[in-house]
Amino acid sequence: MTKTIPLNTQDNLGYQMPPKDITDLISAAPTPGASLSPSGEWMLLLQKPNLPSIEEVAQPELRLAGIRINPKTNGSSRAFYYNGFSIKSMKNFTEKSVTGLPNNPKIENVSWSPSSQIAFTNTTEDGMELWLIDLDTAQAKKLTDAVVNDAISGLPYRWFSDGAHILFKSIVQNRGAAPTSTPTPSGPIIQENKGGMAPVRTYQDLLKNEHDELLFSYYTTAQLKTVNLATGEIKNFGPPAIINSMTTSPNGKYVLVTTIEKPFSYIVPYSRFAMQMTILNRNGEVVKIVANIPHSENIPKGFGAVRKGPRSFNWRADALATLVWIEAQDDGDPKIETDVRDRMFMLSAPFDRPATASIDFELRYGGVDWGTGNLAICYEWWWPNRQLITTHWEPDHPRKGKILLSDRSWEDAYNDPGEFATERNKSGRSILLSRNKRLYLSGEGASKEGNRPFIDAFDIENKTTKRLWRSEAPYYERPVSLEAIAENKLITIRESTEEPPNYFFLDLPKKEHRPITDFKNPYEILKSVKKELITYQRKDGVALTATLYTPPNYDVERDGPLPVLMWAYPREYKSADAAGQVKNSPYEFIRIGWFSPILMVTQGYAVLDDFGMPIVGEGEEEPNETFIEQLVMDAEAAVKTIVDRGVADSKRLAVGGHSYGAFMTANLLAHTDIFAAGIARSGAYNRTLTPYGFQSEERTFWEAPDTYFKMSPFMHADKIKDPLLLIHGEADNNSGTYPMQSERFYGALKGQGAPVRLVMLPHESHGYRAKESVMHMLWEMTNWLDTHVKNREVKPA
Repeated sequence: MTKTIPLNTQDNLGYQMPPKDITDLISAAPTPGASLSPSGEWMLLLQKPNLPSIEEVAQPELRLAGIRINPKTNGSSRAFYYNGFSIKSMKNFTEKSVTGLPNNPKIENVSWSPSSQIAFTNTTEDGMELWLIDLDTAQAKKLTDAVVNDAISGLPYRWFSDGAHILFKSIVQNRGAAPTSTPTPSGPIIQENKGGMAPVRTYQDLLKNEHDELLFSYYTTAQLKTVNLATGEIKNFGPPAIINSMTTSPNGKYVLVTTIEKPFSYIVPYSRFAMQMTILNRNGEVVKIVANIPHSENIPKGFGAVRKGPRSFNWRADALATLVWIEAQDDGDPKIETDVRDRMFMLSAPFDRPATASIDFELRYGGVDWGTGNLAICYEWWWPNRQLITTHWEPDHPRKGKILLSDRSWEDAYNDPGEFATERNKSGRSILLSRNKRLYLSGEGASKEGNRPFIDAFDIENKTTKRLWRSEAPYYERPVSLEAIAENKLITIRESTEEPPNYFFLDLPKKEHRPITDFKNPYEILKSVKKELITYQRKDGVALTATLYTPPNYDVERDGPLPVLMWAYPREYKSADAAGQVKNSPYEFIRIGWFSPILMVTQGYAVLDDFGMPIVGEGEEEPNETFIEQLVMDAEAAVKTIVDRGVADSKRLAVGGHSYGAFMTANLLAHTDIFAAGIARSGAYNRTLTPYGFQSEERTFWEAPDTYFKMSPFMHADKIKDPLLLIHGEADNNSGTYPMQSERFYGALKGQGAPVRLVMLPHESHGYRAKESVMHMLWEMTNWLDTHVKNREVKPA
């Protein structure tokens, strides 16, 4: 048993460990990841390491223009790595480990070629290498030295459609040493707005001065290169540039390169810098400059707002070399009334003619699925009413217009028809899965009894659907490959509350499962934990759901009421009916992560996880106008439910949450006296520090000052009397949740005499990574709950 120490003082307290049961759960070997080859003949199993050490997390880091770079590797400083591979044949289920890997590999950027080879990057002490796996021999070989440039997020390489060549971003040869700063400034840093509104949210890690600009250019400038997989020959491809992205055409003859251009901005991240879109041929020569887009500091406010000019560039998956993009017809401003919001344009090889207008969108463009036989499915959406429209059309005959398939609210999970299934074509592009003139839909299958994933066959001509399969209790099962659907066979992943997710072949007519993997339960200690999906109502009639976990072998009649940790995250809705829908499954495996409140069941607590916290604003009503009132109703309904069931001791309740859940927690302590204590991780507490909107709030502080004030628990610090544990990563880069938010809130609470504790985790971002940080966080939570909830002294009434 971990010793509980007093929490009133702790000079120079080092990292602590939580109780053994929690430590064992966090230290359990992670279940491997899995990826099917495009041909369906192979499954790649990816071994995952456990949490990295604080020494690894504390490596040098540059924070520039919204990205975080490890200057030693020229890659992301916050990457997730795999540390090994094995390959399983889907024909005979034999499995073999991949050989030839380097010692202690750090593997990321894994992808299949169109011909079922595998490429990946390996991070070394001083850079990133590009590697290849041969499936026949299960042998890995290095393609390049540690020269891959992965500073800007996204795959740093691309396959050509022949599967024999790879295009990758390389560090510029002989680029010299990184720019150094001087302690003496050359002058002030000046920004000026000469008119025109430029509302932006509270981004972090932005450029701040000329030295930051030099560093950004130094680490992000890349030389594109091609590597011939047969000969190993590497060639330069085009000139060096700050390359945001590159994509090869389906026929492999062209490459669309997006470069970032100066001047840089100090108020938005790199994704909103000026950009140029250029088409190059296979020799790296410029064929056409498609667009020059200025920086986007002045995108109108609102969730339906987009930048002016061309955007969303991509290649048509069903054509040899046709570029597609979208242009706003309303200047990107959702407040402008118009019949056409967006328009699609197309430009085909040899790109010597003007682009042609294709299809119009009455709402905001939301993507397209390309098919075969001159068929495409497109999506458009509108934020104010959460509308989602799905249509189909003929890309080669756009004048025929679109034909409606569905028009619904995306909040309405019960009537979600699912997503159209796709497969990879010979070029390695995703296209609509079509068999016997039918398309296929798969979805979560939300229902009153919980999610039940399904597969429907869809007849595109008469718009009818036929249910082919649905997950059955006591399992939660979902399809991962539908490519053999014409033979009534699927590959699924199935789990239950006690059985971890595993892959199966499913014979639909026989309803027979044939196992592909046999991953073991890493959490044996939780097998006797009871998981229950409960439903209830708040006092205004809105239906609510939650998942209740009780400790191993707990019996309510025998053991009586328990101390409870209640954990949640508020969500906004435009419909009370949608807010009350069940959106999870009672049969899902109990998953454990550093973030999970379920860990506390090992310490004798009941845990009410993801208890319903909807904030509803129907019609023209803004949800946040009654945020506090609804928050209180949600909490009261949840508490009443578990107290009435006899599970909860009403005097020993704690509430907690992460990010917006932390914001919720602080508000509940400020506006109710329900809880004995709270735990708030990585939250924001003063909304005047996020004046241009937050979460789903579109209005600015100046448009709704009373709402911003009322919702901010910082403004009500004098009302908080119950103990509150604040935890925050010192390097939080999430928009709005500056570490300062917790520091200032702690100062306010301390000044008001509230019992409060602030824990700042060195080198941690919005989510926590280092083993030492996670273990210490869980130690803090356990001690806080034991001191202020489980062992709370309740004075007689």
